[in-house]
Amino acid sequence: MCKDCGCSVTDHTHKENMKNIHSNPQLNDKKAISVISKILEKNDHEAGHNRSHFEKHKVLAINLMSSPGAGKTALLEKFADLAKFKFGVIEGDLETSKDADRLKAKGVPAFQIETGTACHLDAFMVHKGLHAMPLEEMDVCFVENVGNLVCPASYDVGTHLNIVLISIPEGNDKIAKYPVMFRKADLILITKMDLLPYIDYDVEAEKREALRIKPDVDILEVSIRNDASVMRVIEWVEKRIGEDRINSNESSFF
Repeated sequence: MCKDCGCSVTDHTHKENMKNIHSNPQLNDKKAISVISKILEKNDHEAGHNRSHFEKHKVLAINLMSSPGAGKTALLEKFADLAKFKFGVIEGDLETSKDADRLKAKGVPAFQIETGTACHLDAFMVHKGLHAMPLEEMDVCFVENVGNLVCPASYDVGTHLNIVLISIPEGNDKIAKYPVMFRKADLILITKMDLLPYIDYDVEAEKREALRIKPDVDILEVSIRNDASVMRVIEWVEKRIGEDRINSNESSFF
């Protein structure tokens, strides 16, 4: 996790403390652990600020996390075709603006964050992105995190919900191997279901493993080639938009 490896120690966080970070902060170095703990505390504070900003504009913020290639951007492209709610996307990748460009081509407001060497987004990066979003015109803001089943789970970026994708080609062991990620999920999407006839994958076993890790998690099967399956995800999001707007009328959003 980043809180152990210190990969998040970048210029926008604790530049003044860089001198205290050893080349391998996984060693039992009290100074390194102290600095990384402070970074996480600052991140959590900024995440709370981000949530407040989304709530001020009555925007539901959802963090999308998965391995690279599980289908996050493809799913959002289908949302652009099928969803009635208005949304924008803050995109995270190490380099290039390819994913943001794909969404812009669909008419979706998108802001690309290139993290360089960081293997996840943090609250400070998302804060920069949310100010580039036309929040007053949106119902939902998706944060498409860097493709990685480890580090994004440890960083609160200021969203309200987490959706984690796991694709059929990844095999039957990923939920068991990366439990922290799936324990944070409000919804798990098993994607690329159209490939199931060609790949040895036990869907029911993966569902059981997910429910063992988090008994109340929602699970949906999805293929972007099947509009009905994508609509079930859209309906899940729409329900949360409705719930949260009811809550917002009771003095505070969420």
